[in-house]
Amino acid sequence: MTNPTAAMCVIGDEILSGRTRDANMHHLAGVLTEAGVDLKEVRVVSDDAPAIIAAVKALSASYTHVFTSGGIGPTHDDITADCIAAAFDAPIDVRDDARALLQAHYDRSGQELNAARLRMARIPDGATLIDNPVSTAPGFTLGNVHVMAGVPSVFRAMVASVMATLQGGVPLQSVSIRVVRGEGDIAVPLGEIDAKYPALSVGSYPFQKDGIYGANIVLRGQDQALLDAAAADVKTAFDL
Repeated sequence: MTNPTAAMCVIGDEILSGRTRDANMHHLAGVLTEAGVDLKEVRVVSDDAPAIIAAVKALSASYTHVFTSGGIGPTHDDITADCIAAAFDAPIDVRDDARALLQAHYDRSGQELNAARLRMARIPDGATLIDNPVSTAPGFTLGNVHVMAGVPSVFRAMVASVMATLQGGVPLQSVSIRVVRGEGDIAVPLGEIDAKYPALSVGSYPFQKDGIYGANIVLRGQDQALLDAAAADVKTAFDL
């Protein structure tokens, strides 16, 4: 069985400037791995319409699912919804169901649904809403692109809403083995193990602590029997 694939497009000047540390990619990667959806690519783009449109078009054409984060709030630089609409050649305007959600939310809080807040009800034609149990303003799915907020708590809630509707594949399993040797010493036998198990991913992640050099060997794959066999070979090769 071939797993569905996914990409993420992180949108925002604050990420590229270093002002904000992105936590959403880490969360999404873990959720997708558990669901058997293979995250293949992550792009970070600025609040620039042509860049967002180009990235979304390219990712949408290449992967089963695309997840975006950021740029769907009430301010002038929240341009993601318009860019997604442009990428799919879809008209966009305030939609009644999204407006109703926001109206009820702001009525409960005693606040006005002003023009700025109403921007969050602008949804491209043909899109379906993504539930937002945290702050009400919805995300949306258009084609294979799932458009979500950048605020981590809201993003996580929207991801949960989307994942409930998606069909995954076989979850990726992993085994980690700590080897206290430099990468130069383990490269050849590790390369042989990698060649022996083409269905697995064999990674080496070096560390240095208190003058000791080593590496964490991480084996990833969908077949637990293969993972067990490869792990045994690693332990034999390095006398563990």
